[in-house]
Amino acid sequence: MRNRSGIVILTVLVSLLCIYYLSFTVVSNQVQKKAETYATDAEGNIDFAKKQDYLDSVWTEPVYNLLGVEYTYEEVKETELNLGLDLRGGMHVVLEVSPTEIIRALSGNSKDADFLSAIELAQERRVNSQERFVTLFADAFQEVAPNKELSQIFANAANRGRISRSSTNNEVIEIIDEEVENAIDRSFNILRTRIDRFGTSQPNIQRLQGTGRIQVELPGVDNPERVRKLLQGVAKLEFLQVYNSPELGSAIQAVNGLLVSEMEPGEGESLADALADEGEDDLSDLNPTEDSETLEGALDQDNIPEIAENEGEDDLEAQLSGADADSTALDSMINSQVSPLFSLVQNGFGGLAYRVEDTAKINDIFQREDVQSLLPSDLSLAWQVKPDDEQNQVLQLFTLKRERGGKAPLTGEVVTNARQDYDQNARPAVSMQMNSEGTRLWRRLTANSVGQQIAIVLDNRVYSAPVVNEEIPSGSSIISGNFEIQEAQDLANILEAGALPAPTRIVEEAIVGPTLGRVAREQGVTSILAGLGLVVIFMVVYYAKGGLVANVALLFNIFFVLGILAQPTVGAALTLPGIAGIVLTIGMAIDANVLIFERIREELRNGMRLKAAIKTGYNKAYSSIIDSNATTFLTALILFIFGQGPVRGFAVTLMIGIICSFFSAVFITRVIIEWMTRKGDESNVSFSMPFSGNLLNNLNFDFMSKRKVAYIFSGAFIGLGMIALISQPLNLGVDFKGGRSYVVTFDDTVIPSDLMTSLSDDFEDKAVEVKTFGATNVLKITTSYLVGDESDEADADVRQRLLGGIAEFTGGNFVENTAELGENQFTISSSSKVGATIADDILNASLEAIVFSLIVIFLYILIRFRKWQYSTGAIIALFHDVLFVLGAYAIAGLLGLRYEVDQVFIAAMLTIVGYSINDTVIVFDRIRETLGVKPRLPLAEAVNESVNNVMSRTLITSLTTLLVVFILLVFGGEVLRGFSFALFIGILVGTYSSVYIASPVVVDLTQRRQEAPARKPQKV
Repeated sequence: MRNRSGIVILTVLVSLLCIYYLSFTVVSNQVQKKAETYATDAEGNIDFAKKQDYLDSVWTEPVYNLLGVEYTYEEVKETELNLGLDLRGGMHVVLEVSPTEIIRALSGNSKDADFLSAIELAQERRVNSQERFVTLFADAFQEVAPNKELSQIFANAANRGRISRSSTNNEVIEIIDEEVENAIDRSFNILRTRIDRFGTSQPNIQRLQGTGRIQVELPGVDNPERVRKLLQGVAKLEFLQVYNSPELGSAIQAVNGLLVSEMEPGEGESLADALADEGEDDLSDLNPTEDSETLEGALDQDNIPEIAENEGEDDLEAQLSGADADSTALDSMINSQVSPLFSLVQNGFGGLAYRVEDTAKINDIFQREDVQSLLPSDLSLAWQVKPDDEQNQVLQLFTLKRERGGKAPLTGEVVTNARQDYDQNARPAVSMQMNSEGTRLWRRLTANSVGQQIAIVLDNRVYSAPVVNEEIPSGSSIISGNFEIQEAQDLANILEAGALPAPTRIVEEAIVGPTLGRVAREQGVTSILAGLGLVVIFMVVYYAKGGLVANVALLFNIFFVLGILAQPTVGAALTLPGIAGIVLTIGMAIDANVLIFERIREELRNGMRLKAAIKTGYNKAYSSIIDSNATTFLTALILFIFGQGPVRGFAVTLMIGIICSFFSAVFITRVIIEWMTRKGDESNVSFSMPFSGNLLNNLNFDFMSKRKVAYIFSGAFIGLGMIALISQPLNLGVDFKGGRSYVVTFDDTVIPSDLMTSLSDDFEDKAVEVKTFGATNVLKITTSYLVGDESDEADADVRQRLLGGIAEFTGGNFVENTAELGENQFTISSSSKVGATIADDILNASLEAIVFSLIVIFLYILIRFRKWQYSTGAIIALFHDVLFVLGAYAIAGLLGLRYEVDQVFIAAMLTIVGYSINDTVIVFDRIRETLGVKPRLPLAEAVNESVNNVMSRTLITSLTTLLVVFILLVFGGEVLRGFSFALFIGILVGTYSSVYIASPVVVDLTQRRQEAPARKPQKV
């Protein structure tokens, strides 16, 4: 063998690199165990907060010394083998940047009726369309206003120099499309900056090209609500003047009068009575600039935040102070009948303050068009960001003054630096620095607002509203309020990263608890060890010392896969489907050695010497191994291109596994075998046991004569499966139909059907499915309730209905993030959400992946075998396999085995396609070889001879792969149950179709062409 030394050197180098990278994973696990030991009490319970405190304490401390180089725990975590969310817990989110808001902004928030109608129509069509939103908008506008030019709407001051009145619709659409793409890119960069500062190890963020979506994975996070705020926070920071109550006195009286006029006589009460109910006798607290808003009052009360110049001064009263205001306008209503606008006011909190439960009523009042007509056109309303304490649950409503077009005089774009800090009372705050333009505007705004409040508004929530005493010339300021330290850190992060150019909405979300991740990890390791053990034993039993060599190569293969995945440059994570990929690689990797060993045994039976047989066996098997691995690699590549999330992890692992198995099976085994026979001693290696030497040899079965029986059997089974599919459609998961899914763990067994009946009322009779998930006390609950609403409010509503329904049914109590459940308790171990729009996209992408893989395989077979009959036979066999597995799924459903069809199922289908074509290519390759040696042999006889010759290889490879997949089916856990079932059926049918479908189709198509009568020339 040539280049033997090169292969040895390469193997050693790759092994050393794998050891280097995997060593960080070993060290990280050791630190994790120390943290668990530190946080475990005498009764064996782990305090997760204490564990995190330990890990935080060593985050920047050296924990690993390698060849004199010290690595901190942070550096170790960055280099360790990255586990996916399904193995370690965490949060997966897909965000969609709203193109609607970008288009509105480009139009200058146009109120043109045709423009608004086109936007609305495009939004409706978007749900069931794969077209880009800009294209949908252009088509909708053309339909709504066929004789109107877009330039009439978009030719404004903001677009000067790019869009003019003479611009065509196509030119305008190109600019809009460019702006939308730029906005998505800016959003991606801003989100990446925010995530990098979030503090989680090994975060992953990527753009899903062509979709306007951004995928984020945050391993190990345990505060989903904080993540949602971080990712969706637009960070629209504004500085706005607050209306003085005398300025609004008459308008408020008019609104009150309008509301009172609609009330029944005696329905309301006087303001004096309302105050008496609260124990008050004056209106001082209804004035938002009364004594409670002075700086002195603010410093004494936690409920009023303030903003100050950050110059280290102690007497901030020199900058800001209180201002008395005239409340005469409100006093005139003291004995008047009042509406809920005033009767619901909570005194003692400053200004218009209401209980949290009353805010919806107040919002409804101010959203009325007749009420808005009575208020100043430049008025906007904003609530205090949160109650000042958990007991009072009262929010203040601020009346803000905006400039023309609803703009603020100063916005967050001027902020150049922001960090978490503390105010003079040692309360968490945010320190920020403005640029020169911001400093100039801030000086002018404070100069024009002396004696008035300025509200600091973030995302239409007021964080602080102090009174300005004099002009502030500096651009260095502090925002303080009722912050937690974490809230101040997140706010500083958002401000410094910048404002998102458009709102984002979460269209897909998955949360995996650490307990469920640990169980999945244990199941995955068990599957690998069990599958590996079975294959190792079988290879030794069947191939003797040759089997030992194959097992050494197999161990190298797994070692290389894990080592390559651990390299940071690869950017891949080991997921549960990825473990399935490794398990499948174990079964498929052995195929190359089986091919080689069977060839060697064949040559030995023909009387060839061992060394010559080894050389010939490797040379003859080489072509088949390349073809079979190439086709499987192509299907994995297509899966990577079209797949998302865990499916991509499976594809990456499978591709790496194919490359590593090819290298180890073809090159490493040959180096070892030639080393074992280097001195001419042929007794050092053998390729069969006494019982297996002639097993499955000298077969002479007439496969082609049974092809019509096979056609009838396949047609009948597929037909039965399609009937079953019509009578009971496939159980589509949320990936393909949208909805929300929760894995709920109980302390005891719960009957799924009874809980499903009970939850139907809670979800207003919308579709709800409840089934066991690996254990009788673990249930997976899926609902389509509010499937079209992807808002945070809808998420909270569905979750609350779920928790309430379960609590009512079981009488149990919900506990958050716990590893141990007490009596009569339950917890949500994981959850996922897929919006209706993205569900359609995932389904279409999955179908495209299958179709595209079939086209690629057709072309590959055509190029390799130069005859369309071979390509057609292969594709018909693959269609047969896909339909067969679908039919098996449907029939299993009728028998009570309802497996979920999701993205992982599509991964299984493409893997089946790759495996089946692998087997088919090997058969075709032997047919080509047979015809090359016996060119006059009839095709049917050549096929029979070829299939008989490769039958031992086909059955052994199928057997070893089925053993591994069976282990995956038994030990892989509920998440991979449907995946394993599909693979198990697919491997069986793929082996069958290679012999009884693909090869017979080639024979029939070739014979039909040969028997077709020649066309007679037509007379002219």
